[in-house]
Amino acid sequence: MALALAGFLLAGQTVATAQTVAPDTVAPTAVADTATGELTVEEMVGEDDLAALETLALEEQSLHQQLKQKFVEGSPFYMSLVAIVLVLGMALCIERIIYLTLSEIKARKLLADIDARLEKGDVEGAKTICRDTRGPVASVCYQGLMHMGDDMETVERSIMSYGSVQVARLERGCSWIRLCIAVAPSLGFLGTVIGMVMAFDQIQEAGDIGPTIVAEGMKVALITTIFGIIVAVVLQVFYNFILSKIERLTLQMEDSAITLMDMMRKVKR
Repeated sequence: MALALAGFLLAGQTVATAQTVAPDTVAPTAVADTATGELTVEEMVGEDDLAALETLALEEQSLHQQLKQKFVEGSPFYMSLVAIVLVLGMALCIERIIYLTLSEIKARKLLADIDARLEKGDVEGAKTICRDTRGPVASVCYQGLMHMGDDMETVERSIMSYGSVQVARLERGCSWIRLCIAVAPSLGFLGTVIGMVMAFDQIQEAGDIGPTIVAEGMKVALITTIFGIIVAVVLQVFYNFILSKIERLTLQMEDSAITLMDMMRKVKR
């Protein structure tokens, strides 16, 4: 009985001693699972394991979360300027695309209807068709019909002058899009310069040129440059698409004006 009591006291003292040991000096310990009665191993996570877990979590993040994180890492002030340029440029591009899309019509059908009215001598009916049709092509045709009683040289000058006005309306806002395309990478380069200055300031304060010291400034420099170039590329793609639509509408106006003048010459004969 005395031996059993002594063994019990010795075991209790061993458990108490184990509980007072600092956590950072304890090797992986086995803990009893009271629910199942089985033992599970709790391993202490080192710095390398934590870095691996953070890398895995970053890879599993969505694209939106990664962009948001890089946005914060690239200095919110300079990145906000680049984001404002992107929003303004995209708003201008969308407005132009909608306007140009609504300006497109079936020019051949319009000219066929005008020709049918002119063959019947119904000039006012042809004008009505042009007024009821949207777009610069119909406007140019209406301008030519307004000078139906004049000589062909006057009609041609009127159509050319009004056509220039319509082309200017189609290109309205494109200069601001070009400005956004030029400003976006410039703001990115500005962030690059500021980031380099920050890096050199940190080197001067520390008196050392270790990679850890300059990492923050270099990160700001590179991230702002990348985002500025991306914004410029995106806006450039939309701008080229807008230019192609403007060119298509301009050619359509020129072709319709020539066809209309041929119709008018045929009627005057």
